[in-house]
Amino acid sequence: MADAPRQGDLFDAASQASETGGGVELAITATQLRRWQQRVHAFQAALFAPTPPEALQGVLFEPERDLLAGFDPLQLKPLPLSFWRWPEGPHQGAALYLVMDRPADLEQPLLLYIGETIAADRRWKGEHDCKAYLAAYQEACMACGLRCSTSIRFWGDVPRATRARRQLEQTLIQRWQPPFNKETRERWATPFHAA
Repeated sequence: MADAPRQGDLFDAASQASETGGGVELAITATQLRRWQQRVHAFQAALFAPTPPEALQGVLFEPERDLLAGFDPLQLKPLPLSFWRWPEGPHQGAALYLVMDRPADLEQPLLLYIGETIAADRRWKGEHDCKAYLAAYQEACMACGLRCSTSIRFWGDVPRATRARRQLEQTLIQRWQPPFNKETRERWATPFHAA
C-alpha cells in the first residue's frame, strides 16, 4: 500500500526556513487583520461609554466600585508610545496604563493592553512583552497598508497599594478583554507574537 501524500506543517517549514536563512514568512493579510480588529471592536465598542454604577454590581470592594464609576479611557490624555524617551516623564508614581489604537474605519478605538505600575515614569523603559506585541501589530498594519495610530494613556487616580492596584487592573482586563494581555490572548487568537 502506497503512503498517502502528507500535508506539510507550515510552522515546521517556517522554523526550518528561519534556521537555514530561507525566506518563508507567515504574513497576515489586510482582510484577516481587519476582521481581527472588527472582532475586538464588536466586543469593546459599547464599553467606551462611562461605566454606570449599576454595571459594577459584581465588584466586591467598594473603593474599586468608586474608582470605576464613570471610568472613561477616552478622557485620559493619549501619549505616543515613545513617551519614555522624553527627558522628563509626564506621569509619576502609581498608575494603570492603557495602550490603544484608533483604526480609521472603526467607530471606537481598540483597547489593546492594560497594565499597572508603581512607577509610571519607569515602567515602559525596560523590557515589556507588550512592546513586542505592539511592534508586531504595527508592522502588520504597515505591511497591510492599514493606518495604525497607537497611543498610551495613564490613569494616576489608582491605589498606591500594589495588591489593590492589581485587583483594579484585573477587573478592567476582565471587563475590556484587551487582546495583548496574557489573560485574554487565546480568546482573540492574537496573531501578533513577541519575537
